[in-house]
Amino acid sequence: MDEPSPSPDAHTTSHPHSSAPAPAPAPAVGRITESPRLRPKLDGHDKDKDHHHHRLSFPGLHLGRSHKEQHSNPHAQISWKIESPPIIFHGDTENSTGALVSGQLYLDIKDDTGYEIDIFKATLNIRVTQKKPFTVHCNECTNQFTQIKEWKFLSHPGIPLHKGVHPFPFSVLLDGHLPATLDSPLVNISYEFKAEAFPVKAGSPPIKLEKVFDVKRSLPPPELPHHSVRVFPPTNVKASVHYQQVIHPIGTNNLTMRLDGIARINPGTSTVEYWKLKKLTWRLEETLKTVAPACDKHKPASPPNAAEEQQKRGIARTETRIIGEKTLFSGWKSSYAGPTDSNVELELDYALNKHAKYSCDLKSRDGTEVSHQLMLEMVVSQECAPVGKPSLVTQTGVGRILRMHFGTILTERGGIGISWDNEAPPIYQDVPPSPPAYCEDLVGAMDGLPDVMESLDAAPGPSGTASGYASGRSSGRNSADGGSRSQS
Repeated sequence: MDEPSPSPDAHTTSHPHSSAPAPAPAPAVGRITESPRLRPKLDGHDKDKDHHHHRLSFPGLHLGRSHKEQHSNPHAQISWKIESPPIIFHGDTENSTGALVSGQLYLDIKDDTGYEIDIFKATLNIRVTQKKPFTVHCNECTNQFTQIKEWKFLSHPGIPLHKGVHPFPFSVLLDGHLPATLDSPLVNISYEFKAEAFPVKAGSPPIKLEKVFDVKRSLPPPELPHHSVRVFPPTNVKASVHYQQVIHPIGTNNLTMRLDGIARINPGTSTVEYWKLKKLTWRLEETLKTVAPACDKHKPASPPNAAEEQQKRGIARTETRIIGEKTLFSGWKSSYAGPTDSNVELELDYALNKHAKYSCDLKSRDGTEVSHQLMLEMVVSQECAPVGKPSLVTQTGVGRILRMHFGTILTERGGIGISWDNEAPPIYQDVPPSPPAYCEDLVGAMDGLPDVMESLDAAPGPSGTASGYASGRSSGRNSADGGSRSQS
């Protein structure tokens, strides 16, 4: 087998003391042609490029324009000012009268020669965004819009507006059955206000203003704390709890509890059995329920049964999260005096966690519901002692977990707590309800009375004060007294 001949470009070396003759040069072999794209470039410009990052260009890929790069109209600008108090629904959805919202839209024209506006309008919509929609990547299944109000501020199109700020008032009454603003892992509810002004000149960008209303609901708290009694069979333990049923996101809430029936006599062993509280955990749980509706495109054609009829409406979503929790191992008072008068009393404060994400109680017509409950979990262990010797305690090794759930309403604070329809105008003291009545006969009779008016340029009195500054409505008696004093 013949060995391959070395390439003429290869660098060969031989030992200087070697006497072997140099091999004969092999016939030239043509170099393999290299692709121009694979051949390294050795010019100075390309060497500098190797030390820097290269920017890739994709001409066929259009990523769109970001929101910050959108150009606004340089000729005009829209701003607003809300004049009404914060939007709060007082009461539940059945009894609330809603909230009144009023404000001003300001259209600022910057051109000295004025600017012509074709249409100037504003809309208020409720936007419901499903975090887990019926069909993923479907805009209609994800977003649902309900228009509440639309305003058209110009009487006719093409009105020229001079330079300056032009105010346009607006107002709307939000019905009490509408839901409050919601931001949850399943669904978002927002009130979107959008104002648009379209110039007459073709090609001019519209002037826009987009804002969001923060709508809250406040439920009145009861006058007295809620009282609940629970029994835990097969034991005789009875829990009596007083707690605040309506709580607020900010602030602490108080709960008091008394455990009775924690001791009993065992006649078979002549001992007294006690249930001793070892650990207590309170937890605030939030439950979110919603129905992710299907758009017209993804609705089933003809549902044959009730299950598919429900699916045609949407898919029910439920999620529960903890917004407050704490575990206690002490802090209560225990009394084990005897089998009939043994009890445990405790008082604790509970509140939301410092950085908890929460949603207030809500129930809307589209199936969205937010509810809360307070959960108490107690760990008790059984101990026994001889009758009359409570200090000789023996562990029995028996333990139980006692759980209680209490319905709780989480709501915003109501501020002054007065809805718009109960507000009254200011009332001033000592002001009659109407102007005084004037009798014509009395006016005619006053013509015969002597003139008691004094001149403003009267000479000053002895004290140096001008008597001309006296009231022109002083009686004749006062004038006579003043004259006598001035003569003295």
